[in-house]
Amino acid sequence: MASLPDTPPETMRGPLVPAKPRSFTPPALPAWLSEGEGDGREGKRQRLRFRTVWISDVHLGTAGCNAELLLDFLKSIECETLYLVGDIIDAWQLKRGWYWPTRHNDVVRRVLKMAKHDTRVVYIPGNHDELLRDFVGLMLGDIEIVPEVIHHTADGRRLLVLHGDIFDSVVMYARWLAFLGDHAYTLLLKSNRIVNAVRTWMGLPYWSLAAHLKKKVKNAVQFISRYEEVVAHAAVERRVDGVVCGHIHSAEIRQFGDVTYYNDGDWVESCTALVEHADGRMEVLDWAERNRGRALEEIERKRQAKLALVPAA
Repeated sequence: MASLPDTPPETMRGPLVPAKPRSFTPPALPAWLSEGEGDGREGKRQRLRFRTVWISDVHLGTAGCNAELLLDFLKSIECETLYLVGDIIDAWQLKRGWYWPTRHNDVVRRVLKMAKHDTRVVYIPGNHDELLRDFVGLMLGDIEIVPEVIHHTADGRRLLVLHGDIFDSVVMYARWLAFLGDHAYTLLLKSNRIVNAVRTWMGLPYWSLAAHLKKKVKNAVQFISRYEEVVAHAAVERRVDGVVCGHIHSAEIRQFGDVTYYNDGDWVESCTALVEHADGRMEVLDWAERNRGRALEEIERKRQAKLALVPAA
C-alpha cells in the first residue's frame, strides 16, 4: 500500500471538529426555482425510508447526467440526512458551454424542497464544483457546505465523508489519464447517450456502456482497486470506522481490516446511491438496475396481455 504524502491536504490533518455553520441570506432565487417539479405525481407514490442517503458525481450541467433517473430516485425516498458528496454541478463543463435543461432545474428544486422539509442536506464540494469550497462553513439557504464531515451511524460507527479527489495525486496512472481524461471521457459519455437513445427507441431500459467498458479495461480496474486501498488507509490514520467517498464513479462496499470503504457511485454511468437503514445497515442502491427490473416486468406484462387476447386454436 502506498504511503500518503508527507504533507497531507488540509482536510486530512487531525480530527475534524466542524464549526457551527455561519448563515447568510442568499440573493433572490431565480423564477425557475419557485416553479413546480413537473409531473405532479409526487404525492401519490409510496416512498422508501432511509436514515441516511449519500449521492455524488451527478454532474448537472452536462449531457451525460441522468437527471431523469435521479429525480425519480429523489422523489421515491425519504431520509433524515442527505449527503451531496461532490461533483453535483459540473462547473468545468459549464465553462466550456452552457447546458442546463429543465430536468436539471427539477433536480435542484427537489433537493431544495427536501432541505426545507425535514431533511438535513449537507453539501461536500468536489473538484468539478470546487468553486463552492469558497463557501465552506456557510449555510446556503437550508443546505450546509462543509469540506468533510464525520457521520455517526445508527449502530455507533464513525464514518469520514469526503469527495475523494485529494487522493488522485497518490494513485493516478499516466495511462489511466490517457484513456479516461476529461475530454476522452466526454466522448465516451456521448457514445453512451447514442446507445441509450437506440435502446429507448427499441423500448429497452437504460444500460451504461461507459460503466461496462470501465469494468472491462484492465487499467481502470487497477486504478479503482488502488484508489480504494489508499482511501481506506487514510481512514485508518484518521481513526474512524469507515469512509464514504465518490469521485471515481464506481459504487462499492469493501472491508480493509477494521475499516469499511464505501463509494456511493455516480449518476452519469451507473446511477447508484449509498443508503443507511434505520438499524445502521449500509447498502448500495442501484437505481438503474431497479428501473430495468420494473421496465422488464412491464414489457412482460404487456406481452402476457397480448397473448391473452389471441383466441385459442
